[in-house]
Amino acid sequence: MPLSTRRLRDPDINPCLSESDASSRCMDENNYNRERCSSHFLKYKNCRRFWNSIMIQRRQNGVQPSMPTAAERDEILGAMGKMPY
Repeated sequence: MPLSTRRLRDPDINPCLSESDASSRCMDENNYNRERCSSHFLKYKNCRRFWNSIMIQRRQNGVQPSMPTAAERDEILGAMGKMPY
């Protein structure tokens, strides 16, 4: 598997892996009809927007790594009580 593909499949690097998989699965199941999968795309887009804002905040505060690990993301989401996206 190429390095770029491995990085996209790594849950520590890609915080929206489940949303990405859900949108791909939806496209496969619906003969690539984008209209039927718009809710999955929106959820993925909101996920990326949320984690990007977290990453920007961490960079501004000097926290490394700028993208939280999978365990840290679970803690953040747990503290919020619900999915923000």
